[in-house]
Amino acid sequence: MRGYRGVKYTLFIFCYFLWVVSAVLIVVGIYAKVAKEKDVVDTLTVDPALLLIIVGSVMFLITFLGCFGALRNATCLLKTFLAFLAVILLLQTAAGVVGYLFTDMVMERTEKLMMKAIVRYREDQDLENAIDFIQKKFQCCGVEDYKDWSHNIYFQCLDTNPSLEACGVPFSCCIHLQNQTVLNTMCGYGMQQLGEPLARQNIFTIGCLEKIIWWAKNNLLLVAGLSGGLLLLEVCMMSLAAAQISWIRKVQRQKKEPAAVKSGRKDSLWYPAFADFDDD
Repeated sequence: MRGYRGVKYTLFIFCYFLWVVSAVLIVVGIYAKVAKEKDVVDTLTVDPALLLIIVGSVMFLITFLGCFGALRNATCLLKTFLAFLAVILLLQTAAGVVGYLFTDMVMERTEKLMMKAIVRYREDQDLENAIDFIQKKFQCCGVEDYKDWSHNIYFQCLDTNPSLEACGVPFSCCIHLQNQTVLNTMCGYGMQQLGEPLARQNIFTIGCLEKIIWWAKNNLLLVAGLSGGLLLLEVCMMSLAAAQISWIRKVQRQKKEPAAVKSGRKDSLWYPAFADFDDD
């Protein structure tokens, strides 16, 4: 029983922790969604708030099954929880294999997705903050280079563009000095009109896609550790759920065996009388 309780409550603690995390994701996503302008058209691929709500909801459902299935010894909930985890694990494995075998296609799709985000830069505050964070963090600008910002109507480098930011780039592309205390949000104005040698003196000119790939290659241990840790957690939870299901079935069989023995004893008391009749 100690081993069973250890399996049961370990699974419950894992699921409960992830259940709370999923609830936080949903709350943050809903708050960001409500705080947005109502006329903004959202899509899953470039809307962080919508993505948080969907991921949080899926996590909430799955961890709910595991949490209450473990606590109430409900084999039906545990089997459903196990099936969901198995499907997620297979999808992650398939995504990794596809990403490895079709690297060029994945890179092309990623580039299109990032370019779509640049086009909607000013339309979504959450997306704008996410892009600014990435460009500051990885010290990059645009997807392939800083002139990708010409795809955005506010930064488009055309004589007919009335925007004050025409031919410019966001301030997150700018190179900030360590002793700079005042943020100059106009530092990227007109940078697309300059050649790369001159522009790189004031802004980051390398695209974010290249910088992210470079970062991943130089931090393979960290990326592999995070990926491996996630897969290990899923496998561990699947093993705990399978062990608890097996234990519950074993206990149920043990409870049925004494009842079957008692029933057999009652039948044996009547059997001799019918045995003589059958022999005749």
